[in-house]
Amino acid sequence: MAKAMVGVDIGYDSLKLALVSGDRVKKSAVVPMPQNLLREGRPTSPEGLGEVLRSALKQAGISCKSGALALPNDTVYIRNVTMPRVSADKLTVNLPYEFRDYITDELKDYVFDYAMITTEEQLKAPPAPLDENAPEVDDELAGNSMELMAVAAPVSLIEEYREGFRKAGLKLEKAAPTVSCYQGLIRQLGLEERDREFCILDLGYQAIRMYMFRGDTHIVTRVLEVGLSAIDQVIAEAESVDVHLAHTYLLTNHDNCQNAEHCISTYNNIAVELMRALNFYRFSNPDSQLDQIFLCGGGALIAPLREIISQTLDMRIRPAEDLVVGGAQMADCNALVQAVGITLE
Repeated sequence: MAKAMVGVDIGYDSLKLALVSGDRVKKSAVVPMPQNLLREGRPTSPEGLGEVLRSALKQAGISCKSGALALPNDTVYIRNVTMPRVSADKLTVNLPYEFRDYITDELKDYVFDYAMITTEEQLKAPPAPLDENAPEVDDELAGNSMELMAVAAPVSLIEEYREGFRKAGLKLEKAAPTVSCYQGLIRQLGLEERDREFCILDLGYQAIRMYMFRGDTHIVTRVLEVGLSAIDQVIAEAESVDVHLAHTYLLTNHDNCQNAEHCISTYNNIAVELMRALNFYRFSNPDSQLDQIFLCGGGALIAPLREIISQTLDMRIRPAEDLVVGGAQMADCNALVQAVGITLE
């Protein structure tokens, strides 16, 4: 029987939980996050986070001791690197040095991990001829090089989240960046789709992120410094309320505010920024065959925003629930995809 695990995605405005066994979501929940409990992707109080997490688990009726955390990409370093073929032990020793030009702190203050991009078939391929000046490789391993996605995360960050999980009665068994969450979901797709080019568009609170994949290989992430907070601001000004109440108005469509003229104007501005980012990606990748986008995040729940994005971008727009087994039957699935994906291998 597959081991059950709780996937946790901690956002600035909401906490998402998904109890997953195998590839099936058994229970899920989306609950509001208290103000100022998260700053720059880190909990300001691990104890406070633990209390919120414990309450959310109880509210959702989730009883499980194993937890997995979707780490905000802003808190970690991610690199696609090509290295000489070496054993796992040598890779563990060499991996930190791939970040020496990116991390200004002591390398010992970081934990390093990797996910293989090179496939099993490529690993087993016979080695290409090596010239005498090529780097030394392990003779027992096939091929000359391997491609992998390397990740570096501050030890202190992991310990803060580990303490928060412990306060909630969970053991943090797995932590990986958002990119890894989406890779887990893409690998669940059928063979006819897994080799395609994907854009997963996360319509978040403080920013919008465009994650570009070719198959399950991450190509690049584009960050747009605009999010749902921009919509909150125009609602707050129009309704003469604070931005926190405006956010509630937006999510509940109070007095049909989602279709107000000032909101429609903001949606159009967001869609134009997305179109510019997409055009730049296509210009930088002239062989791109990207023809579909998966929408997730809080903004994916706002119908007028979805419609305007669909009208502005010249490609197929799909809900991110299509990436989740049984996603169409899940409430708020488009907001839960990271919590689901982090539990998948």
